[in-house]
Amino acid sequence: MSPGKAPSALNKNLIILHFTVFIWGFTGILGQLITISAVSLVWYRVLIASVSLFLYFKFNKTAFRVNKVTFFQMLFTGALVGGHWILFFAAIKLSTVSVTLVCLSSITLFTAIFEPLINKKSISKLEILVGALIISGIILIFKFETQYTKGIIAGLSSAVFASLFSIINSRFIQKNEAPVIAFYELSGAFLWTTVYLLCTHGFNHSMILKGTDIGYLLILGTICTSLAYVAGVSVMRELTAFRVALITNLEPVYGIIMSFVFFGDMNKMTGGFWVGALLILSTIFLFPVAQKRIARHKERA
Repeated sequence: MSPGKAPSALNKNLIILHFTVFIWGFTGILGQLITISAVSLVWYRVLIASVSLFLYFKFNKTAFRVNKVTFFQMLFTGALVGGHWILFFAAIKLSTVSVTLVCLSSITLFTAIFEPLINKKSISKLEILVGALIISGIILIFKFETQYTKGIIAGLSSAVFASLFSIINSRFIQKNEAPVIAFYELSGAFLWTTVYLLCTHGFNHSMILKGTDIGYLLILGTICTSLAYVAGVSVMRELTAFRVALITNLEPVYGIIMSFVFFGDMNKMTGGFWVGALLILSTIFLFPVAQKRIARHKERA
């Protein structure tokens, strides 16, 4: 890529990522509306997403084979994807959409720690500071929203899984196409969720869908999963895992607004929640500013 095209490509990927994060924000709403358990919900979700991607490949006559090593790597990464979503929807059912989405903001801190370790790079002090501020916001929320302790723990655990598979995908995307990565990882998520349901006798009457569930699951599986997952992975050719994680923290903004529109969740939140949420969101917006100032200072030095 030539220097002249770099800013344009970067801006394009940022727009795609923001649109993707907006779609992800809507998944919390759907998770609240769908009546089945978190595990069953994820099983249907990844099934629909995997089938839709397979049909996409067949319809467009696109090759999607990978070597055995890559195949198994993506399949096992799918376990992280499935675990992330199960914990995410469990957190929603144990707390509220708003609390869950704010807890997901801890992805930034986890990525700031895990990405340098996995990619064998030096840890950025600025990224750790940003992550620590976001965790401070979560602690404020946790302190004042003690009735949602289990939901907060599930939400934070979900963020750990999301951070790990995002870092892994930032490496996969350098050698593979985004739809291919999405297909095998979502298929892996389907496989491991199926194994879990078999081991726990989860295939029972609790998986029976109501009329409205089918429509919500189709939206969740196609638009909010297969389409959004492909878009979210594709931008990693230009953006670091940390930058993606940082922008993903805008999901609470979109999600909480939509949660208010659909459920009036804002009426359930205490002042501590909003102080913590404000700290998290202001950190997200101020990070790029601090990054640019540090870069300019280094250039002048």
